[in-house]
Amino acid sequence: MSADLVPALLGARLLIERADDTRDYRDLRARVFVDEQGLFEGTDHDDRDDDPRTVVLQARGSHGELLGGVRLGPAGPGDDIGWWTGGRLAVDPAARGARGIGPALIRAACAYAENAGVLRFDATVQPRAERMFRALGWHTIRPVTVAGRPHVLMRWPITRIARLAAATKQPLGSLVAGLAPPGWVGDDGAPVPGSDLIAACDAILPSMVERDPDWAGWCAVLVNMNDLAAMGAVPVGLLNAVAARDAALAGRILGGLRRAAQAWGVPVLGGHTQLGVPAALSATALGRTAHPVPGGGGSAGQTVRLTADLTGGWRPGYHGRQWDSTSHRTPAQLRALHGFVAAARPPAAKDVSMAGIAGTLGMLAEASGCGAILDVARVPRPAAVSAGDWLTCFPGFAMLTTGTHHVPPVPAVTADCGELTTGSGVRLRWPDGELTEAVPAGVTQLGTAA
Repeated sequence: MSADLVPALLGARLLIERADDTRDYRDLRARVFVDEQGLFEGTDHDDRDDDPRTVVLQARGSHGELLGGVRLGPAGPGDDIGWWTGGRLAVDPAARGARGIGPALIRAACAYAENAGVLRFDATVQPRAERMFRALGWHTIRPVTVAGRPHVLMRWPITRIARLAAATKQPLGSLVAGLAPPGWVGDDGAPVPGSDLIAACDAILPSMVERDPDWAGWCAVLVNMNDLAAMGAVPVGLLNAVAARDAALAGRILGGLRRAAQAWGVPVLGGHTQLGVPAALSATALGRTAHPVPGGGGSAGQTVRLTADLTGGWRPGYHGRQWDSTSHRTPAQLRALHGFVAAARPPAAKDVSMAGIAGTLGMLAEASGCGAILDVARVPRPAAVSAGDWLTCFPGFAMLTTGTHHVPPVPAVTADCGELTTGSGVRLRWPDGELTEAVPAGVTQLGTAA
């Protein structure tokens, strides 16, 4: 569903859509909040009405008559960090009652906000409306005062980050418990006992291999290079397993893999290719380091830093899910990015995976036996990319590290944007000091590193 998800057709007599002309809605607001309720004198117009980012949703009847409306948009001026508020919910007195126009507008506002990449959605409502909001799934936060009258701050529970973490990582504990060697739980690669080798292995989604084979081949190298980089290892070789319906598809997969291997300067040592079968792709990378950086080496009180390459853009066909920051980089730039963790030597590091920034932070914290707080406003983010998309996408190259350490010059942006805490899970911290849950405890259920 797109950000312009409304019109939402409810039955045959009610249409909710984004308003281009808000004059009727503002007239209705004046009748309800100024004339009927006396909340404001003269007008209820405020700075939110002047913000071009503010969205108005209107409910109209079968003859086009306005039945109600609601507005929503960023909570304040400046950068839109994914914190929106809804308000000025007004229903024509003649249309109130059994038709459920108010609840329909609230549901539409919630859906619109989530599709716009919002991660926190608040509303201040009059006490008599609290019960309705709670019945729709909203949470009561605390009493507040608006226009000198008692109101209640309510919050819509947005679980986008938690759902992603649960879908991509939560089953791991029961599936692979006991397979990993002690001491390296939650790491991106595995130290080979008795050597300085690090092994990493990743599989690419079969649907992606079928749909975008060249990009799949590129990503098979990219994700393995990121895994080695997160442990401070220098890559020494790749192995791959390719399955395809025919030689043409296999050629496109291997073409992308070959380009990426050349870009990172890592040799392809061998592999396996099978034709006449459904598309599949996996790759194994080997690297060397005498002192691997663990993913579970953090401790409560340490600063969390994100280093990310914000250049590039969404991969065509994967808007909001895959950011391509690597395919335009030179080999020298890719090597500089790859060597960041090895040069910085942080206590803990993880490359941002398909669980997104918040989910990956949850994995680092879980392996470290900690919780984590992520400051949303301080997370480096490309311009015009929503907070919800950025915190849940695969960002190409992005590393989460902990502690205070020197950041070598790399073609990326770095910022301290949180800390490890006692407890568990990941919470988002907002500019007003509010904390909202992003990831509950135990992202992978693998526990802490020994």
